[in-house]
Amino acid sequence: MSFLFPSSTITFDAALRDLAKGSPKSRAFAANALGDVTDPTEKLRAVDALLVALDDDRPEVRAEACSSLGDLGDARALPGLIKRIDDGAPPVRQNAAIALGTLRHADGFEPLAEALRQGPADLRFQAATSLAEIDGRRAFDLLLPALGDRDPQVTSAAALALGASPGAVDYGDLRTRARTALLEHLDHADTVARFDVAYALAELGDPAGRDVLVNALGSEERSWDAVTALANLGELDALAGALTNRAVPAEATVLAAGSILRKTPEHAAARRVLRAGLEHRKGHVRGLAVEQLTVVGGQWAIAPLEKMAKLGKNGEFLEVIAGALKAIGERSATNR
Repeated sequence: MSFLFPSSTITFDAALRDLAKGSPKSRAFAANALGDVTDPTEKLRAVDALLVALDDDRPEVRAEACSSLGDLGDARALPGLIKRIDDGAPPVRQNAAIALGTLRHADGFEPLAEALRQGPADLRFQAATSLAEIDGRRAFDLLLPALGDRDPQVTSAAALALGASPGAVDYGDLRTRARTALLEHLDHADTVARFDVAYALAELGDPAGRDVLVNALGSEERSWDAVTALANLGELDALAGALTNRAVPAEATVLAAGSILRKTPEHAAARRVLRAGLEHRKGHVRGLAVEQLTVVGGQWAIAPLEKMAKLGKNGEFLEVIAGALKAIGERSATNR
């Protein structure tokens, strides 16, 4: 699915018709919509139509066709997607690379490996991610040199792929090599690449990037991931500091509180943050607080949740509040 078309409200037959004969915008919309098809017979017809759309004269249509073919998961799309990773339009080749990673078919590996070695930067960074999705262990020796790529986005993608790679996590020798290679780039000149290296190290259980992660807590773009990584490392002191740091976005503060309570259920400051989160002016922050309480809430959270449920502005959260109260009740019964 593409964020260009967040809501597809078109019938299957209309999508097929528009993809074949519509305006460029209609064709792109139709290509996007066909990625949502679930009926087996309709999926076959959708794939056939999207394969034709891979040769559309408009790059936006080709890009959406690539994305939807990845979503539909039909291996018949492999040759067409492999062809499109050499497309002259960056969005098309990027979506083709993403789709090959989604399909996770071995035939997509070598073309992506070649793209990582010699493709343009916008393709190299996506190839790094997709290679790891297809075969993390096989991709390992391609990802290590990619850490030194001249483009920082490629460094970031290679680092994150190494951190998430099953090969690096499951095999001790590769894990050690990944950590050693990542440490060499922890002082990267690019802020984002430096953070992503620190994040990858945290995924591998290495706290060497702790200071980089802590410094990112006040970043609107990276605070959530910083909390996630620090929680993975068990850095409760750093997370506790985030609870009172006004520079930390509210969403990340709520996540930090929940992460602390998973380890120390009696943490008073973390409890206060989640109770306050239930009354936050932003609805999605209130929702995040309810989600965290579903996992870590105790008897102390029941009254605030019940109060929240009574306020008219929280009607959209009634179901999740009920779920949180049920989960709390079940935990309380188990712990008696």
